[in-house]
Amino acid sequence: MRYWFGFEMLACAGLIVGCGGGEAPNESRQLVVKEPASDTKSKVGESTDAVAAVTATKPATTSASKQLPKPALSADETADGWVQLFDGETLFGWKPNSDVNWSVADGVITADKGTKPGLLLTSVPFADYEFRCDFWMAKGGNSGVFLRTPAVPTDPGVDCYELNICDTHPQGFNTGSFVKRQKPTKEVSGEEAWKTFHVRAEGPHVVVKLDGEEVLNFTDKTDKPLTSGLIGLQMNSGLVKFRNVFVKPLGTKELFNGKNLTGWREVPGSKSKFEVIDGAIHVTNGQGYWESEATFANFVLQAQVKTNGDALNSGIFFRGLPGKEGAYPGYEFQIQNGIKNGDRTQPADFGTGAIFRRQAARFVVSNDREWTTLTLVASGPTFVTWVNGIPITVWTDERKPHASGNAREGLRLEGGHFSLQGHDPTTNLDFRNLRAVELP
Repeated sequence: MRYWFGFEMLACAGLIVGCGGGEAPNESRQLVVKEPASDTKSKVGESTDAVAAVTATKPATTSASKQLPKPALSADETADGWVQLFDGETLFGWKPNSDVNWSVADGVITADKGTKPGLLLTSVPFADYEFRCDFWMAKGGNSGVFLRTPAVPTDPGVDCYELNICDTHPQGFNTGSFVKRQKPTKEVSGEEAWKTFHVRAEGPHVVVKLDGEEVLNFTDKTDKPLTSGLIGLQMNSGLVKFRNVFVKPLGTKELFNGKNLTGWREVPGSKSKFEVIDGAIHVTNGQGYWESEATFANFVLQAQVKTNGDALNSGIFFRGLPGKEGAYPGYEFQIQNGIKNGDRTQPADFGTGAIFRRQAARFVVSNDREWTTLTLVASGPTFVTWVNGIPITVWTDERKPHASGNAREGLRLEGGHFSLQGHDPTTNLDFRNLRAVELP
């Protein structure tokens, strides 16, 4: 299997050589670490590693090499849908497409050398979104932020939107421009000072602000406006730095109306009780599922969950077949806050944010008895998760499809249902603010 733990090099041929607003992101906030309780139960009917070392009595600690990223978004921002593309500590979740020397120090992504210009790319595409980042570029440098881009763009006038950071572009597409598409409304500088881009991209319309001031209002009127793609940070020439890199997916639609279970149906044979209490789906007992009537293939899913007990076990299944008694209906976005040895980098049972049985969470940042915000982007065989805005898991399914069509057994690219799980008789949890949108 392939895992994005840092860099994966892509072949880069013909990358365009180009030169490459808004509310400033909040300063980093210290993660409040509360020790999840231990868990000695595995998934019903499945084996798991020994859990004798699972503990939960003292505040969790980690060594310097296992330091958890500090949240860079407020609780209100994460509840509103914002996530960190950059965790402030590592290049987890990013992929370079060249040999540019991307590195991280003191909460900043830095690059200044490479045999050719290159991009540092997200692992999954985004369609409609708000985007924020701070940048700093040396005098005479050449950089940019690529929006809705393929991994190796060849022409910014055709296959990507290149938001330029360059004060001396030979064709005048200076900082704040979309290269080969539209110049900024006024001359601005991107050199030798920290500045902030704030982008809002909805359909063919993109608005860019620089340090809170609108500098670009662009509508793609071509025959083939771009609808989705990766986000990329560019180093073309000279020293460039990026920090506070965030995205907020737009266009999600509610899956739960907060009043009743319209749009959901019980899976036959379920023992769990699903009811609406105080605007949330309250789940007790188990095992059992309720599944969405709608199906999704490539999508953004966002939800909030609260476990009302120590290290309770649940999950949100996706790309699921229509449920039937005793069946696991698809891939599982794990919910389980237990840890081992008092160490949040050792999930007891894959950990909240994991793709259960496939890729463990790299650490557990959520706490029982508190509302936790979940985000999942599914694009083809690749899945990326965030918990409380922090990137947790990136996994690509390299298995072959199974004859059953069930993602539990093999790769599944086709659309399927979401299912909320009641895991066992101890189940006691709540879901709210369930929203999703299909990616183009």
